[in-house]
Amino acid sequence: MFAAVTLGDVSIADATIEHVVEDVESLNRRARSGEFEVSCVSAATYALVADRYRLCDVGASMVRAHGPVLVARAAIDLRDVPDKVVAIPGSHTTASLLLRLYTADEPALIEVPSDKILEAVLDGQADLGVLIHEGDLAYRARGLVGVLDFADAWRRDTDLPLPLGVTIVRRDLDEEVQRRISRAFRDSIRWARANLDDALAHARRFARGMDEATCREFVLTRVDDHALTLEVAGHAALERLYAEAHRRRLVAATPPLDAVS
Repeated sequence: MFAAVTLGDVSIADATIEHVVEDVESLNRRARSGEFEVSCVSAATYALVADRYRLCDVGASMVRAHGPVLVARAAIDLRDVPDKVVAIPGSHTTASLLLRLYTADEPALIEVPSDKILEAVLDGQADLGVLIHEGDLAYRARGLVGVLDFADAWRRDTDLPLPLGVTIVRRDLDEEVQRRISRAFRDSIRWARANLDDALAHARRFARGMDEATCREFVLTRVDDHALTLEVAGHAALERLYAEAHRRRLVAATPPLDAVS
């Protein structure tokens, strides 16, 4: 999404860009302190930082397939999950919020870096794991079984895309600056679509050894039309996620969706 901004093909007037690349849970935690003017965070984290950050209409990651998946070494009934140990990719991630939404009681949780969860389940450190990123494309090849595909469950229950990540901008920035940032990110995504090979070559620098075919599949499932604009379905999906989380008392309040366009 942001390759063109980083590579200099798209610029933001009167702004200097420093691209900080970290795992999503690190960005989630740093957003809690308002460290960055602009950040990508888990959709679940926006509910915790909406007093300080404003949602961008551009840069969201929403899926209808290949979303986070709960896996185990052998088949297990979802009703038995609360009695197990589950590895999660961070307590502020949308995947972890989904686990809490789809289990009657919260299981024992351990936080594991997202790229280590598959191994944590295989070696018995955890009974189950919530896989995100490319992990949801690779677990069967490693002998694990799916217990619940959250994207499938969400689509079945809501007929909406599943919000995973969003882009946020700090509310203390001038509103025109917020708009310039949002417009530049939309231009960056359009550049990536027009220059897909170059954008994917840039993305693979951060792909943790992912092969080219898997990288392409992963990116194209997460950078769809909702990345350009939330539209009605994207707004409805976020509203539903926060409403369900609030109903289950997993977030204190539903956040405003006053997105910068």
